[in-house]
Amino acid sequence: MTTTVPKELVHRSAVAEVVLTGWARVDDTRFVMTAQWPRGHSFFTPVAGGYHDPLIGCETLRQIGILLGHAEFGVPFGHQFIVWDIGLTVRPQYLQVGYEPAALSIDITCTEINRRGGNLSKLRFEAVFHRDGQVVATGGGSFSCMAPAVYRRVRGAHVLGSDRYQLPLISPAAPQSVGRMSPMDVVLSPTSEQDRWRLRVDTRHPVLFEHAVDHVPGMVLIEAARQATASALGRSAYLPLSITSEFKRYVELDSPCTIEALRLPGTGAAGEETVLVSAWQDGVQVFGCTVTAGSHHL
Repeated sequence: MTTTVPKELVHRSAVAEVVLTGWARVDDTRFVMTAQWPRGHSFFTPVAGGYHDPLIGCETLRQIGILLGHAEFGVPFGHQFIVWDIGLTVRPQYLQVGYEPAALSIDITCTEINRRGGNLSKLRFEAVFHRDGQVVATGGGSFSCMAPAVYRRVRGAHVLGSDRYQLPLISPAAPQSVGRMSPMDVVLSPTSEQDRWRLRVDTRHPVLFEHAVDHVPGMVLIEAARQATASALGRSAYLPLSITSEFKRYVELDSPCTIEALRLPGTGAAGEETVLVSAWQDGVQVFGCTVTAGSHHL
């Protein structure tokens, strides 16, 4: 019988949103984890005619980092994880949705383990995703950890529970124009300029805002990059072959955030196209992402 890991170990409040199913330590820097990607999901729906959504791979990486921190490196509950980067590259031939959920075995290598006073301060890891004996994806990420008192000092008036003003919900872009079916799942709002949007922040979204937070979650920004890429390429459906994201600072809930997309010239050997997406808030870049889109259709 397969069960998920405890939801507290991956900072989820709903068991349905936990993708990791187990883990084991190989040695001080290497681990093996198992995960399951469902055939259908309310948000990470199949893309490009029948491939697992690579963004569920990004969410898997996020969960891997947090589980490692808590379960293997002693980060206490209540401490904050600050994600600095997440990257994923998929191999489409092994990514197709089959008649059963995708059962994954993930080899993880920690490449940087930094401690301060005996406590984990920063971790970088690389992951190789196996499905049916084949490598379906490779990726990794890094995060740092912060004690509650330090986090409260850093976040100041933005800390959860303070009476902060939150921007009203703005109208979504047309779902088809950003590769989505439902307006509820659209995280971009159109502006008068092409390839420039306002970030649309719906804190009631059951997956993107799975629990209360004091800033915009990283997965919302990665989704914004995916949607901006669809619009910039003029493609309602595409398969992201690689996503490389860098989180530069917190994206606040009380200030407008602008998303910009820049389509790079030329195509790859197999017709791949690449888009650079950046997010700006209060005149400063807060997020950057490179998305490479495949030409895949089943």
